[in-house]
Amino acid sequence: MSRMKRGIVLALMLWGITLTVLGQDTLKVMTYNVRHCAGMDLVLDYDRTAAVIAQQQPDVVALQELDSMTSRSEQRYQLGELANRTGYHPVFGAAIDYDGGKYGVGILTQEIPLSTKRIPLPGDEPRVLLVVELQDYVMACTHLDLEKEPRLVSIPLIVEEAQRWQKPFLLAGDWNDTPDSELLQEMMKYFTILSVSEASYPADEPQECLDYVAIFKGKSVEVLESTVIDEPAASDHRPVVVRVVLR
Repeated sequence: MSRMKRGIVLALMLWGITLTVLGQDTLKVMTYNVRHCAGMDLVLDYDRTAAVIAQQQPDVVALQELDSMTSRSEQRYQLGELANRTGYHPVFGAAIDYDGGKYGVGILTQEIPLSTKRIPLPGDEPRVLLVVELQDYVMACTHLDLEKEPRLVSIPLIVEEAQRWQKPFLLAGDWNDTPDSELLQEMMKYFTILSVSEASYPADEPQECLDYVAIFKGKSVEVLESTVIDEPAASDHRPVVVRVVLR
């Protein structure tokens, strides 16, 4: 084989390896407080909410403020409505009984989950940590309490769960606190924040950063993209998207 042919073969092999690595390790994560699929106009619109998700094509989505079979939402399983419209696999985590049904958080995944877990968290309105194991990582979603003390007390419970996993442990959701808060300072002792510190609430004229994506420390990660999506109408929060390479 000539030197030129050997060079071409080597280049093709390296190109193939690069594509394989990118295909396996690049992960796109979205977190979105959907306010029971009611937009800034207060109209329930599953097509509108699903379109926001579908446009970004994330690998996994952490969703907050979902109804399941409530009178407010006409006895609809909201996460199922979104899953049917996007083609994702739904996992729901109920936090409270509400209005004849349940209310809580959810995770949508492109791949079939290996296992799921629901962990109660403290709050004046009880909260929950929803944990979904996937092939190469673990995705957790939460919506922390409006009051400071329950938020802080939730941290050890979240850390305890994260420590159980050998796989990268991602945590996303509406944490109801700002980047300069005590909560974030405590969280950053254990987690690396991957999302930008850009305002995501309220959606029409964002003033506060409340929505985050993070990874439990000890795992190497490279952030390729981190952004708050310019979506001012579909909910009272804007979605946050990060694209990372897990090492």
